[in-house]
Amino acid sequence: MISKFSSAAALTVAVTLVTSAALAGAGDYVFEPVNAEMKKGDDVTVAIRLTNKMTGKPVSDAVIFKTRVDMAPDGMAEMESPVAPLPSKEPGVYAFKTDLPMAGRYQVTLSAKVQGESETVNGKVIVKANK
Repeated sequence: MISKFSSAAALTVAVTLVTSAALAGAGDYVFEPVNAEMKKGDDVTVAIRLTNKMTGKPVSDAVIFKTRVDMAPDGMAEMESPVAPLPSKEPGVYAFKTDLPMAGRYQVTLSAKVQGESETVNGKVIVKANK
């Protein structure tokens, strides 16, 4: 009786794991600022961490293919800054050089392809530039 119960429990766990993996998607990832506040200026480095919400682990193999920095949170979405990728200094952290010409809140919009995911991972991160 115990062996039948153990086999049934093992089968249930296996089916649950397979179902969970099959249901994984773009919503299982989150972009977060490494530092939410920085000094305003030109050539500012903005670092964004991409994490798998289910495991809590950083995602280091993503390909960031679209970025935008603007002042949408302060009602100035048309005030866009140039963005250039920088080399990563730690797994799961993606760094960018941009201009934050005035104090205020900036929105960093990103799109990424994560290995093994068919959907694009999109995110918006708010950072604040101080005087």
